[in-house]
Amino acid sequence: MKYFIVSLLMLTSFSVVGQSKYITKNGYIDFFSKSSMEDISAKNEQVSSILDTENGKVVIAVLMKSFRFEKALMEEHFNENYVESGKFPKASFSGSIVDYHADAFKEGVATKVKISGDLTIHGVTKPILAEATIIKTKEGINAESQFVVKLKDFDIVIPALVKDKISEEVKISVKFNYLPLKK
Repeated sequence: MKYFIVSLLMLTSFSVVGQSKYITKNGYIDFFSKSSMEDISAKNEQVSSILDTENGKVVIAVLMKSFRFEKALMEEHFNENYVESGKFPKASFSGSIVDYHADAFKEGVATKVKISGDLTIHGVTKPILAEATIIKTKEGINAESQFVVKLKDFDIVIPALVKDKISEEVKISVKFNYLPLKK
């Protein structure tokens, strides 16, 4: 009986810990760059992320080769010439919700927050601050954000031949549907 009670307490504690962490393995990121030569956009629906509602921490991991473009040649240039996916295969973000408190989210209510952290792209890490909208649902938590990055901040070089025709800024949009992490 003593072992049963200890086992039950352990299982209960694990489920409580698991309820504070939410995960997605099929988050969505797209980016868009308007330019005089040609608009550039790509989508990635294989983004992993964890949100910890106990402390407001957020971690995101993105495989660069998972971005899909309308044109195969754009995808090839993106991977080989710009982000150098062979050398820098992933991008990541690690940060937290600013001024977070554990009861910040109410079910069905859109909550505007700021997220601060470190964004790593092309082997370069820079601090960023982005606004996000988070909605708690019966199933989990939905989060969306948009922000702009400058290519030069991440040592992504635009060839001189097309420098005047490609924007140096890229608008990034993210959407995550988090589900409780099950242990």
